[in-house]
Amino acid sequence: MGKQSQTTTRVYGNTTTSNPYATASTNNSGTTSAFAPGSALETIYNTVNKNMDSLLNDYLNPNLNSTTNQAKLNSFVNTLNNTTAANLENNIINPLSNRNMVRSSQATDLYKNLATSNTNATADFVNDLLSSSQENSAKIISNLLSAYMKGYDVISDMQKQSLNTSKGNATTSTKVGDSGSSSIANAGNVVDIISKVISLFGNKSL
Repeated sequence: MGKQSQTTTRVYGNTTTSNPYATASTNNSGTTSAFAPGSALETIYNTVNKNMDSLLNDYLNPNLNSTTNQAKLNSFVNTLNNTTAANLENNIINPLSNRNMVRSSQATDLYKNLATSNTNATADFVNDLLSSSQENSAKIISNLLSAYMKGYDVISDMQKQSLNTSKGNATTSTKVGDSGSSSIANAGNVVDIISKVISLFGNKSL
């Protein structure tokens, strides 16, 4: 007789683990996971993957065309123009006009001076904005990646939970076989055939 061999197969239980942010499923083929559709973590994941290239470009090449810088510049210019124009009219032009102390040409000059002053103030703001742009981009990237990695941690934990639960539900089966039985049986068949040939021809030489 040949040596006996054993083959043990482990079958994992089908398991699905979920929370409001992610789902993980395990079967005998492995573990798969995904963010819950519409969840905050899925939104962060998609947003980071979609915008990281442009954010890195903003960091490496600061410019006024970035979404963040444009928003800051527009806010500054609008606030500056509205505030200074209101101050000029309410505090200077209107009181002088009421006293007949200002001519239209003088008022025009005041508005021109205001425009020049605002242009200079805007130029100074642009310089400061560009100088701090790289730092602002770095903060945005850091915050997004931090939130992104939290999503990774959630997915990783879900996978571990699903796999551990499946291991607990796993079953095993053992198959026992005789590794030498087939060759011995074949050898026995050959001997039987030779014996039959000899009996048919007797002791005559072939």
